Amino acid sequence: MPKRFFKQFSPNPEQIKSNRLLSCLGKTLLIPSLWHFNRRSVSGAFGIGCFCMWIPLPTQSIIAALCAILLRCNLPLSVALVYITNPITIPPLFYYAYRLGGWLLNEPPVDFQLSLEGLKNIMAQIWEPLLLGCGIMAVVSGLLGYYGIHLFWRLHLRRRIQERRQRQHEKKRRALENTFAGAGAGPHRTQPQKPPETAEPAPRN
Repeated sequence: MPKRFFKQFSPNPEQIKSNRLLSCLGKTLLIPSLWHFNRRSVSGAFGIGCFCMWIPLPTQSIIAALCAILLRCNLPLSVALVYITNPITIPPLFYYAYRLGGWLLNEPPVDFQLSLEGLKNIMAQIWEPLLLGCGIMAVVSGLLGYYGIHLFWRLHLRRRIQERRQRQHEKKRRALENTFAGAGAGPHRTQPQKPPETAEPAPRN
C-alpha cells in the first residue's frame, strides 16, 4: 500500500524530463535506482524535499534532485515535494520563517505586503532573519519528513503482519470447525437391540 500511495503523487519520467530546470541533468534523471519506492528511498525523499522547500531560491528543484542523486533517494518525490512552497504558499510560509528568525535575532519585525512582490521589495532588509528562520524550518521539516515516513511505513507493516496473523488464525479456526463438523456428521451408530423377552412357562401343578 505505501508504494502505491506514494506513486500517485510522484511525477512520471516524462514530466521530470520536460522540467526546464532539471533538463541540465540529462540521462542521470532516469537512473533506475532513483525511481525505487521503498522505505529508505521514500523517507530520504521526504527528508530532502521537506528540507529544500524552505530554500528561498528559484533553484529548489535542482538542489533537491542533486541531493536525491547523491544520496540515492527517490528523485521524483524529492522534486515534487519542493513545490509545497509555490507562489501561493511562499508568502505566508516565508513570512513566519522571517518572524521566527527575527525573534531569535531580537530584531523588530518589518511590515511589508504579504506577496511575492512584497518579499522581493524588502528582501535586502530581512534576508538575515529570513535565512535563519528558513534554515531552522528546513532542518525541522526535513527531520519530521524523514522520520515520519519511517514511522508511517513501520506502522503499516506492523498492521499488515497483524492482519495476516489474524487471517491465518481465522483460517485454522474454520478448519478445526469443519473437521469437528465432519466428524459429527459421520455414520450413525445404531444401538444394539435387545432380544425379545420370552414369557416364562407357567408352573406345572
